[in-house]
Amino acid sequence: MTDPQTLDRVREAGVFAVLRAPSPGCAIDAIAALVRGGITGIEVTYSTPDAPRVIREAAARHGADIVLGAGTVTTEDEAERAAEAGAEFLVSPGTRPAVARAMRGTGCVTMTGALTPSEVMEATELGVDIVKIFPASLGGPSFVKALRGPFPDVSIMPTGGVTADNLADWFAAGAVAVGAGGDLCSPAALATGRFDEVESAARAYRAALDAVRGESA
Repeated sequence: MTDPQTLDRVREAGVFAVLRAPSPGCAIDAIAALVRGGITGIEVTYSTPDAPRVIREAAARHGADIVLGAGTVTTEDEAERAAEAGAEFLVSPGTRPAVARAMRGTGCVTMTGALTPSEVMEATELGVDIVKIFPASLGGPSFVKALRGPFPDVSIMPTGGVTADNLADWFAAGAVAVGAGGDLCSPAALATGRFDEVESAARAYRAALDAVRGESA
């Protein structure tokens, strides 16, 4: 069963950096830059080499200062290995019953991907904690708002198309959190070690999130 306190921490983090780094070392440096910029939700995708190692090292370095999870989880084995490494949440780009059940079996907060109403229904029937709307760029905030009509009690996290400039629109549409990939962790910046750019982008997202919540930056 999902720990309600962990689920609360996921919601509190608000913005999740979807990290696709070219190497474990780059991922660790990028996570440090994100944290310096005020982003505490960190999703280390399995497209990052040796993702479980990155999760383990990031957990040791940052501890309770971050909410750490694994993304692009597509097999039962990946779910189990990420949980063993210290992931607090697991994210899959789609919803496959066997993978969703394995994710839930770890006790981690679970998020599986959906786009259509039927897929949202399948995810909720499998008991996932948060439905990841992906790629959210196809419909934008208005699509998320439309989904909230038939699914008012479903926790939704749009990923794809999220920027610091439109962050408020996604939350106004009913998102409980958002996932941000290349706009927050630029592939070019990661490839060339320009972690100051990652930190700067993180600060912009943090300021936007604070503004949504009525907090001072």
